[in-house]
Amino acid sequence: MSANETRWLNENEQELWQIIREFLWQFPSAMDRQLTIDSNMQTGEYSVLATISECSGTSARPADIADALRWDRSRLSHLLRRMESKGLISRCSDETDRRGQQIQLTELGWKTVREAAPSHVTFVREMLFDSLSPEESAALRSALPKILDALSTYNAGATCKADASEMAASCPNS
Repeated sequence: MSANETRWLNENEQELWQIIREFLWQFPSAMDRQLTIDSNMQTGEYSVLATISECSGTSARPADIADALRWDRSRLSHLLRRMESKGLISRCSDETDRRGQQIQLTELGWKTVREAAPSHVTFVREMLFDSLSPEESAALRSALPKILDALSTYNAGATCKADASEMAASCPNS
């Protein structure tokens, strides 16, 4: 794609992109700090513990956890091994598919997520929701799923180096 085919950001879009970029750099770091200081765990570990704890049953298939977190299965597999060695989770046979596994929280895993949740929810509330009006929260609720959908399309194999006509249909603005 040549420079004259590029859909450059206008001034307002550029300013918004810079704000989003700053948020994307600062928020994950702050959340990691909060979880490390308050609960001695990484964000990924908390995410897995919370996802399993919120399941309708007492366990979840690794593929379902990966899908819920929008992670690739390889990333999750490595983390599950580390969490199993820490005693936070255990694996058992999947009764519906003997070839598969179910991941469940151990007593230590339940204790860890229950102790971590109050300070983590406080962090999320104070950093995200307390600073927004109900209307601003509603705008984010409306906008973010659209951005996530565009990212899902991109992550599924679309490319922003496609020709200009394909790009307009399949790539997010940058």
